[in-house]
Amino acid sequence: IGFSRSAYDCCVYWKCHKNEKPIYLLLYVDDMLLASQSMTEIARVKRLLNLEFEMKDLGHPKKILGVEITRNRKEKVLYLSQVDYLKRVLERFNLKGAKSVTTPLAQHFKLSKEQEPKSDEDIAYMQKVSYASVVGSIMYSMVCCKPDMSYSISMVSRFMANPGKSHWEVAKRVLRYIFGTIDFGLKYANQGEVPSIEGYVDFDFVGSIDTRKSTTDIICFEGVWKLGQLED
Repeated sequence: IGFSRSAYDCCVYWKCHKNEKPIYLLLYVDDMLLASQSMTEIARVKRLLNLEFEMKDLGHPKKILGVEITRNRKEKVLYLSQVDYLKRVLERFNLKGAKSVTTPLAQHFKLSKEQEPKSDEDIAYMQKVSYASVVGSIMYSMVCCKPDMSYSISMVSRFMANPGKSHWEVAKRVLRYIFGTIDFGLKYANQGEVPSIEGYVDFDFVGSIDTRKSTTDIICFEGVWKLGQLED
């Protein structure tokens, strides 16, 4: 029906004919979202799809793949969050009600391969720890709506093959940070005709004990989203 697959994400399709509003179709297995400034175009695409597939129209999206969508049409603001998903993660790993922290990774944490378990006692202890499950669960949230955890997760994910107690302590700290910021998510707001552009850069100056390399990050925002607390 005229859609083209995005070159950047194979789950995203788009269509934009001359003199028509662009429309985007996001597909994951049997879940689908349609986005466009034209409700007429959305209705037309729904009809065309319904001719080919048995479909159920759930109306305006409120949740998809664990991501909750909250809209304030009056203020032209949209939030993406994962409150329910993160509550289940905390319950699964027995950290619901843990003491919260304000940062996902403290400066004094220096992780290294030298901290991998060596004694039989440490090896037995870490075999009972769901390290990979914890990192995978919080990594999904980082991808969806908590990019502020990117650096800390990049650190703990380096030791997935053989994590030690020190690595586990940092992973639990990230969960404690999630507990304190569970109602935070991405905020998309209308920035007017000319969106502002903000840029940030930082590096940890030889932060890797093992390789003596620095981790550098550059982030640019084109006035469309930031981390914000959900409003009632």
